[in-house]
Amino acid sequence: MKKVSLVAVAATFFALSCSDETTIYKDTEDDISIEGSSSVLESSILLDEAGVIEIADENRITGKTAKGAAEEMAGDYPLTLVARIDPPSYSGGENLTASHVYIDGDFAYVSYNTVEDGYAGAIDIVDVSDPNEPRVTSRLYYTNADINSIAYSDSYVYAVGGVDSEKSVRATANSFVVKIPASNGRMNVSGDLLYGFQEGFNATDIKVTSNAVLVTSGKDGLLTAYNKSDLTILNDVSFADLRSVAVDNNTIAILDGSTGVSLLDNNLNLTKEIAIDSDFGLYSKRTLALSTDEIVVSEGSKGAGIYNRSTGALLEHVPILINPEGVAPSDIVTNAVAINENVLLMANGGAGLSLSEDQGDNTDLVGVIELTGSINYVASKGDYIFAASGKSGLQIVKLNRPSESLATRCSSLPFYFGSSNLNVNTGETKEYSGAKWFNTINVNGSLLLCGIWTVSNNTTINESGLFEMNGSLTIGRNNKRKNITVNKNATLRIEGNLTVYGDIILNDGATIEFLGDDNVVNVFGRVRKNGNTTVQGAFDDLRGAF
Repeated sequence: MKKVSLVAVAATFFALSCSDETTIYKDTEDDISIEGSSSVLESSILLDEAGVIEIADENRITGKTAKGAAEEMAGDYPLTLVARIDPPSYSGGENLTASHVYIDGDFAYVSYNTVEDGYAGAIDIVDVSDPNEPRVTSRLYYTNADINSIAYSDSYVYAVGGVDSEKSVRATANSFVVKIPASNGRMNVSGDLLYGFQEGFNATDIKVTSNAVLVTSGKDGLLTAYNKSDLTILNDVSFADLRSVAVDNNTIAILDGSTGVSLLDNNLNLTKEIAIDSDFGLYSKRTLALSTDEIVVSEGSKGAGIYNRSTGALLEHVPILINPEGVAPSDIVTNAVAINENVLLMANGGAGLSLSEDQGDNTDLVGVIELTGSINYVASKGDYIFAASGKSGLQIVKLNRPSESLATRCSSLPFYFGSSNLNVNTGETKEYSGAKWFNTINVNGSLLLCGIWTVSNNTTINESGLFEMNGSLTIGRNNKRKNITVNKNATLRIEGNLTVYGDIILNDGATIEFLGDDNVVNVFGRVRKNGNTTVQGAFDDLRGAF
């Protein structure tokens, strides 16, 4: 957030401010434009690092291994990087950073700002309906405004940020909210746009409910409730340093960098305060997340604080796992947190994106996900993680959780637990269900894997071997390509999805079979057939490799 001078509202905490401080405008200016080039949008999708990504666990980070362990164990999270979205760039906005992401249905809505002097921002809409082919469907540029947070509801994009009010003909304050028509993944600025302005150095966060738009602004700012239809003010209250807002049923939670968390009702009346003694930093992004029983707060260098929602008691601090060399201490901070079922994700700036599991009475640190960039924000929904990673843009990660129907079909098989190098010797038969990351798979006997599996390095089915897979198998990474090789008289049998960031090598006498009608094959390299080989069954060949 930028610190911008403006006339502040003189008010006491929780005292109502004057509603006429905020003005609504219906106009568009030359500082807004829509990207009209489809080639620019297409080139924003980067697949150079797509593929299997690993999680560096605490043992690997510290160099320790479990007592008696001969080698690294297979990981529980078979993650894949779907794609990275390069930040927009235009004259005056060459150094934009991804600041926030909101997920709704098949689309991700991404905001961008600049940490440098001046104001510049952008908004992307990304179609993620096909995880193999994400597309940027719409892009909007702001040449005199940072976009710090974004939401979508009922065919409108809602965005908040900061504007240089001295250069703007419409702005009455530096913090603003805008309502932009959007449908089928495309924004429309041909008509009037609704704007609202409120006191505070910068608008920091936004949540949209069934009838209201809640906006926070930091440093002598407000929590403002706007009417959803026309952005007229319903109510507002003053705070010292608002960073974030979260909503769950009839509870509104706000994070004030000067005091901690406050819980309010729908009329913005205070119902509970949770004092937090942490350094939230100056003009820095910090968020909070609500679950049924807990509130998770990003607390800068302290990591994430987990508080009892009813009592406000501190339950535990989840620390930042790594302290990378060459990264400034001010960038090793928890900027944002997200909860997806039993998974806690922490956007730790230059210390990466960490993943932990809620074990009920404690939180178990799993490790740091292998992503580039400084992680400013994280959101997760369904089977996906969306990380806003500064100048590295938006990164889309697939969790690859097994579906319930798949789990049911595989219920009779034991879950895999063992080495990350899975070897099946001649004469052996091994059958497993689950969802794991492997380093390598080498099959001489017979192997059945039922579930979701990723392999960082080469996979080999040796002479007369049989490898059957029901579910999803991903091999390699686009910038570190690896192959799957089927040797003489060996068989690879697939029922589900096969993705190979490398080649499928079928040597003389090899067979690859596809069972059923819903198979998908996504090969980023080639299918190399050396001699007489057999390919049987129905499958969707996404890249025409066969």
